[in-house]
Amino acid sequence: MLLPAAVAATATPAAAAADSVVCTSKTPGLAAKLTKDITAAVKGRKGTIALVVNDRRTKTTCTLRPDQKFDSASVVKTTVLATLLWDAQKTRRSLTATEKSRATAMITRSDNDSTSALWRQLGTTKIKGFLKAAGMTRTVPGADNYWGLTQITARDQQALLALITAKNPVLTDASRAYLLKLMNEVVADQRWGTPAGASKDARIHVKNGWLPRKTLGWRVHSIGAFTGTKHDHQITVLTHGNADWQSGINTIQAIAKAVHKDLAAASLPARSAKRSHVGFVPPAAPAESIPAAPGRPAQDSMTAPR
Repeated sequence: MLLPAAVAATATPAAAAADSVVCTSKTPGLAAKLTKDITAAVKGRKGTIALVVNDRRTKTTCTLRPDQKFDSASVVKTTVLATLLWDAQKTRRSLTATEKSRATAMITRSDNDSTSALWRQLGTTKIKGFLKAAGMTRTVPGADNYWGLTQITARDQQALLALITAKNPVLTDASRAYLLKLMNEVVADQRWGTPAGASKDARIHVKNGWLPRKTLGWRVHSIGAFTGTKHDHQITVLTHGNADWQSGINTIQAIAKAVHKDLAAASLPARSAKRSHVGFVPPAAPAESIPAAPGRPAQDSMTAPR
């Protein structure tokens, strides 16, 4: 969108930077490569896109609108499980059989009823307590049990992924392992988004979400962590203003493919740098659940039309 001359003249460098892909890296040339390729991936796409990428191995970070707020849709389910585990840690108790069943359904199948039950059990006071402990200061739980309308940012979602994937005082190693296990066991048709293009030897941990509303069209989000002997990176991509769910998926997967390809190339020895990167192929018919919103009931595991 072109700005009027008077407005454009007063735009600050900080504001301009917020709407541009910014990457830093300790690996020579990688930041410039990622900046170029992610910028190309988002060029011309409709709606608003926010992302944060972090790779511990190459000490690389990329951001685009990291503090832009979005309705969470189902990606908040990872926060719900993290809160449940954090709360259980306080009394050193194990999850009950019912809690485990609901947690598994919530993460691996994106089950809405299980999420609603755990959300009501925890209450917003405990959820806010976890958010404070986790440093997720910009996240606001949805009111009136509309957990899918929780306000999230890419920066806060990346903070959550950082907690899940590295030792910290907020989540125990056992809690982190449980979260990673369930995120790795997400059903095949919900493994779209940030896993697209991931190296074949990377272990994939993902949670996605989508939600249509009268304003800002389709929200389509994906958060992913990629672990293994050669992998330690996390990707968050949040979008809204999409005409349909497939447009959002296409945007996220274009970004993810660029990130995975560039990180893989940076990890290869010089003699192998020109090898083509063949990565994870996402499902041809992606699926996800739609959480409830005012005037719209929840819908479980819908498949996107091709």
